[in-house]
Amino acid sequence: MGARGWSSARLGFVVCGYFAFFCGEVFPQAEAGCRERESPNCCTGRNNECFEYTRRKTVCYCDTYCQKTRDCCEDYQRVCQISAIDCVVGSWGPWSSCTSPCSVGSTERSRLVSVPPRNGGTPCPDLKQRRGCFGNNTTCSTAKEVAMILPDSFKRNFKDPWRRPHMLMKEEKASYCVYMRVKQASAVCKFKLSAQLVRERLVCAECQNDAMSKSDRCGGDGRESTRTFWSAALVPGCHGSWVRESSSEGCRCPPSSVLFV
Repeated sequence: MGARGWSSARLGFVVCGYFAFFCGEVFPQAEAGCRERESPNCCTGRNNECFEYTRRKTVCYCDTYCQKTRDCCEDYQRVCQISAIDCVVGSWGPWSSCTSPCSVGSTERSRLVSVPPRNGGTPCPDLKQRRGCFGNNTTCSTAKEVAMILPDSFKRNFKDPWRRPHMLMKEEKASYCVYMRVKQASAVCKFKLSAQLVRERLVCAECQNDAMSKSDRCGGDGRESTRTFWSAALVPGCHGSWVRESSSEGCRCPPSSVLFV
């Protein structure tokens, strides 16, 4: 081969080498993406800092959210999803009882995580649910009753002058006592009612036979740990609220007590 031939070959080799170097710089042959990131390569949830560059030097992402926005790196599925474990949750538990037994409240239910997410798997959904409710407990009707009361001076038994010997006698039911803690009383009660109905005083209220209903109880005798209301039958403007603390069967209240009507 002559000198001219060697010069042409040499020139071609140099040109091809330079072109290959230029192509390698501008268009890298090695695929860039999630595998090129520092540990951890992949991220869970939505993380805008979890990105890399494609072969075209554009930004691509390696977080779970990239599957929705369709901007994942080319090797995302191979690198991040090969060992991804999605969150698995159990079934919902029962709804809890209403927070308010006799009015507007809330109730909730929950579920547990069976398998936690790993390696970029789908995050867990909500584990708690809450909704509104209106309590309608069986005690609500009793708690909403307003007790009508009288001073204990009215509880002296007397004979009915109109009762005839041949008339059927009404069955006598044993009295019972309810001890109520006064929470509120209007100012009128202090001057016009012999019983000391003042705030935080424990008052004995007696339920006698004549005031009992068909259920063998007096209306408005309250529920334990629940505030109920009362009103003095013969004292206009005298009313308040109290909480039942205890009760006693077959008893009589001491002086300065009240009587259910």
